Amino acid sequence: MATTDFTLAELLICTCAEVWRDDGEVLATGIGIIPRLAQGLAKLTHSPELMITDGEAYLTEEPVVLGSKNHEGRRYGGWMPYSRVFDNVWGGRRHALVGPVQVDRWGQANISCIGEFAKPKRQLLGLRGFPGNSINHVNSFFVPNHGPRVFVDKEVDVVCSVGYKPERWPAGVKQDYMRIHRIVTDLCVMDFGGRNDEGGHAIRVISLHPGISFEQVQAATGFPLLKAENLGETAPPTEEQLAIIRRLDPKDMRSKQIKDNPPGIRS
Repeated sequence: MATTDFTLAELLICTCAEVWRDDGEVLATGIGIIPRLAQGLAKLTHSPELMITDGEAYLTEEPVVLGSKNHEGRRYGGWMPYSRVFDNVWGGRRHALVGPVQVDRWGQANISCIGEFAKPKRQLLGLRGFPGNSINHVNSFFVPNHGPRVFVDKEVDVVCSVGYKPERWPAGVKQDYMRIHRIVTDLCVMDFGGRNDEGGHAIRVISLHPGISFEQVQAATGFPLLKAENLGETAPPTEEQLAIIRRLDPKDMRSKQIKDNPPGIRS
């Protein structure tokens, strides 16, 4: 049963969990507190066949509770060292939910730096695993603060992960595994199901969070967005989902992830 008593963080956890629906037996990786809780929620509800790890070297049948001590309450399902992780990565059998700092209209993402690469205004993480991950398996994005500094009007400052910009793809490079499935933000859910003037992928809004309008989303985005024909409201959490979230996050770390921990239904 759906409820009206939930926070924005809890709505986002449930919404993020949906990115893995119908994925089958793939390695689900959530980067950050909300995505990590989302992968656990997905495995315990609609997608029990997902593979998840304990963040160390093992597959686990039960999501690891946030803040638990090593091996506390864990039920292992297999060995998953880095070598086996990369077997999944290179074969397209992984779906990661990542948190880019910048995203452009082509879905190219940046986590490296802000400004010129040779002399950045802000130094961030570096490219990390984004290049190899983005070209080899499905990714989704989680953006907790939807605004024009994230969804930039031009190309991202540093292209860390590939997108749908044809000029960035050299001739003959295999594109079979590359796909950006969903973009979940604090305002809406988007995908690349639209078509631009050249017939390529374009970002469209497919659901709005409670109390948010399409105009608000567009005003917070540095490039034109498309609106899905069946654009509706993001589904609220159910009591079952909230109970699982509380069990996975008994110390309420989720409440610190969005500034001021706002309610899920905004006016």
